[in-house]
Amino acid sequence: MILHLKVKPGSKVDQLFYDAAGLLMVKIKAPAQDGKANAYLIEFLAKQFGIAKSGITIVAGFSNPHKRIEVAINNEDYEQLREQILRKS
Repeated sequence: MILHLKVKPGSKVDQLFYDAAGLLMVKIKAPAQDGKANAYLIEFLAKQFGIAKSGITIVAGFSNPHKRIEVAINNEDYEQLREQILRKS
C-alpha cells in the first residue's frame, strides 16, 4: 500500500494524525539532518503499523516533507489503524 504523508521533523512529540484536509501527518522528534529523520520515520511508522522496519520503504520525498511511503500492510489492517488515528485526532 502506498501512503502520502507530510512529515514535521524536530517536533517535541512523536505523533501520527490526519489534518483538517485529511492529509496524513507525522510529527517526529528526530532532526532533519543526515537522513536521521527518514530513518526515525521508518522506525516510528513500523511501530505504529505493527510491522518490521523492512516492511516500510520511502518511495519519494527523501529530502522533502511530503513523502510517498510504501507499507507492507493489507487494506483491512490499514483501515483499522486509520480508524484508531481518527479517534485520537
